[in-house]
Amino acid sequence: MKMRKDPYQIIIRPIITEKSMLAKETANTVTFEVHPKANKSEIKKAVEQLFGVKVLSVNTLNVKGKTKRFRFVRGKKKDWKKAMVKLKPGETIDLFEGV
Repeated sequence: MKMRKDPYQIIIRPIITEKSMLAKETANTVTFEVHPKANKSEIKKAVEQLFGVKVLSVNTLNVKGKTKRFRFVRGKKKDWKKAMVKLKPGETIDLFEGV
């Protein structure tokens, strides 16, 4: 089943951690949190439209939310989907444009 969503609904936010920044520098791979029902081709089209770059491949991963406890009440953080987008050589996405 295909999603009929615009790119801003598919790409939620970039994941900025030490590991994702290392992957960006070494493997030209950018990591995003994406809509849980988005597939790889939709993610590829959304990144190409939003950032104007060419994408080589997309790897996705479903991340389980952690269980947390506040006093005697147990809760759970939401499950989410991560996408690692590999860009063609020479292409870049600047995550810190205004800094």
